[in-house]
Amino acid sequence: MKKIENLKLSVNASIKEALEIIDTGAIRIAIVVDDNEKVLGTITDGDIRRGFLIGLDLTSSIKDLYFKKPTLANINDSKESIIQKALSKKLYQIPIVDDKGRLVDIEDLASLIRVTKRRNRVILMAGGLGTRLRPLTEGIPKPLLKVGNKPILETIIENFAKYGFVNITISVNYKADMIKEYFGDGSNFGVNIDYIEETKRLGTAGALSLLKEKPIEPFFVMNADLLTNINFTHLLDFHSFENAIATMCVREYNYQVPYGVIETDESKIISIKEKPIEKFFVNAGIYALSPQVFEYIPNNEFFDMPTLFEKLIEKELKTISFPLHEYWLDIGRMSDFEQAQSEYFRVFDE
Repeated sequence: MKKIENLKLSVNASIKEALEIIDTGAIRIAIVVDDNEKVLGTITDGDIRRGFLIGLDLTSSIKDLYFKKPTLANINDSKESIIQKALSKKLYQIPIVDDKGRLVDIEDLASLIRVTKRRNRVILMAGGLGTRLRPLTEGIPKPLLKVGNKPILETIIENFAKYGFVNITISVNYKADMIKEYFGDGSNFGVNIDYIEETKRLGTAGALSLLKEKPIEPFFVMNADLLTNINFTHLLDFHSFENAIATMCVREYNYQVPYGVIETDESKIISIKEKPIEKFFVNAGIYALSPQVFEYIPNNEFFDMPTLFEKLIEKELKTISFPLHEYWLDIGRMSDFEQAQSEYFRVFDE
């Protein structure tokens, strides 16, 4: 039996309360119940991220977000029938209820048919020069700079491996031999690593044209100078559930205008907003892509990821965003590097 008390939410709970349940356990779902413990619905990480995209925040209520027609199993159902129901609905978890619809347990499909390793490929872009971090990068490529007690790229690989993604391709250029020597074939890190080498600057999407074997399943692309504790399974699930061709992780960025902003209608002043904060979503450098994207990537030519997304949008193919609420830091400048050093052990607890 799971500790179901830790999975319950009231209909008036906040997004923050839902995330605390979803992010602290392996179940990846919260159950919305009424005062009599009757199941009203479920809420997942994907539901919450869709809420962020329409402007909700951590203090917002879940009442308009949770799924109100959940698939349920009865306490008298056999394990085989529960598994079959989960597979047919493409679900990872099914709440178990009694004859009055009250929550009594939750069945986790992964614990029944556990797959420890995933076939989806991870492609890490590690060929940059790291010019903004000189002199640190004069003798070593940026992905090998140590943050905490290990190179940035090692932390990235470990995080993917933690979720079962062990097939890694690293795109290298600047001081490529140092990266190859450190990671080898990946066996010392519990993963399988191969390499593609850019002899000229190709951009994040252009480098994908160098792959010897194109993935046949959805795959990840990520810049190798990022630190994040994102749950990569959540990203892949979101991408697959939405049936998208390309998913871009995005991060909320706030900018405060240092002046009073005047709204006018011709010469008439309509309103004055004193130093308003503007909110934007910015590219976080992490992507989930479906194999069909290769049809739109030119061979051995410079082609960056925003250009690929623009092309897919132009073709009216489904491209979506995946908002991050987890820790994320782009180590592009010296101040970022120093920040990463101060935060590493708090975020990536050994």
